[in-house]
Amino acid sequence: MHQLAIALHLKGYKITGSDDEITDPAKSNLASHNLLPENFGWFPEKITKELDGVILGMHAKGDNPELIRAKELGIPVYSFPEYIYEASKDKKRVVVAGSHGKTTTTSMIMHVLKDRKIDFDYLVGAKVEGFDLSVKITDAPIIILEGDEYPASVIEKRPKIHFYHPHISVLTGIAWDHVNVFPTYDFYKEQFAIYLRDMQADGCLIYNAEDKEVVSLTEKMTDHLKHLPYVTPVFKIQDDAVVLNTSEGKVSLQIFGGHNLQNMEAARKVCNTLGIDDADFYKSIANFTGAARRLEKIGERENFIAYRDFAHAPSKLKATLKAVRERYPEHQLIACFELHTFSSLNEAFLSEYANSMDGGDDSAVFFSAHALQLKGLPPLSATEVRQHFGNDELQIFQDAATLSQWINDRINIATKPVCLLLMSSGTFDGMRFEF
Repeated sequence: MHQLAIALHLKGYKITGSDDEITDPAKSNLASHNLLPENFGWFPEKITKELDGVILGMHAKGDNPELIRAKELGIPVYSFPEYIYEASKDKKRVVVAGSHGKTTTTSMIMHVLKDRKIDFDYLVGAKVEGFDLSVKITDAPIIILEGDEYPASVIEKRPKIHFYHPHISVLTGIAWDHVNVFPTYDFYKEQFAIYLRDMQADGCLIYNAEDKEVVSLTEKMTDHLKHLPYVTPVFKIQDDAVVLNTSEGKVSLQIFGGHNLQNMEAARKVCNTLGIDDADFYKSIANFTGAARRLEKIGERENFIAYRDFAHAPSKLKATLKAVRERYPEHQLIACFELHTFSSLNEAFLSEYANSMDGGDDSAVFFSAHALQLKGLPPLSATEVRQHFGNDELQIFQDAATLSQWINDRINIATKPVCLLLMSSGTFDGMRFEF
């Protein structure tokens, strides 16, 4: 929301906003553009008929006094995705949807378009190198949207992807997540079925042909669309780099992992559809280093390397561990995962993580009582968590300092080079490392 506020401010709109709490980086970013509210809280008296519209964040409550006042005055109220659609009705809309790989795929498309000097707008869920903001709204003819399936707002509870109506869409994969919003797998899958059915006739669907759920939906729901399947390209590790054999010759990449190369293929198909040929695509993608917290290198020294990754769903853990193992087969792999999302901390969902941490040489799972309290969930025991993961050797920690000490101990006694992998959508309770 704060990135959208800055983007619209830069477009020349008069922007005001409110929140009951604003922390960094949002606080500093807003202050740098003179958009930080004078006071935190809700001020319905500031909602007047002079406003052209109100954009409602997904976390705003139904009893928000400013929302109530806007309704009383008949001021148009937009959810985030509703506004993005309004701002892009006359653009060619490209949406990257699916349970995983959205941010990376969107970032790759953005990187290539910028490198090819093509003008475009965008919405992406992470910091991307070479881009100051994660939202850009201008008069560009194309917009690239990372489309997530979370509800749009308290008054418009359909998934965000249902509002975008893309001309071109990627569907990366379907794996159940967000059980607080989608209590059953069938209900979760149906949201993607609706999304595909509502795509514009003669639109283009670029889909993962290695995902059975995606293929099944594509066969059932998309007769009105042009189909472009993609699969993971053949690759090898050569001279400490990932190398592809392509129609344009050998291409050396800075990214690694089968799932990232799969995302790259989706991005290539999108760029082809936007008029970029393979030769230019490979020239541009060769220097792509990744989005923030997506297999991001955070430390390196002799005989040691560390990565962090946003992985939090079972399928993401498995894909990330597999990628790192392939990239560093001779290293001692220390893998740490934080239970942080509502789904991951919910005992009803924990069994979905069975064997997902088996890929590490030394593996640990961390969770905090504070996270459980914030989400209104009952306590978990270490024994319960270990049983759900199906790994008797798995270490369970509920204190960040103890986890940090365990990691340092494992590094110190290692008899070969170490790769440390930290996987979470959180911060391991603020745990810090000095690399």
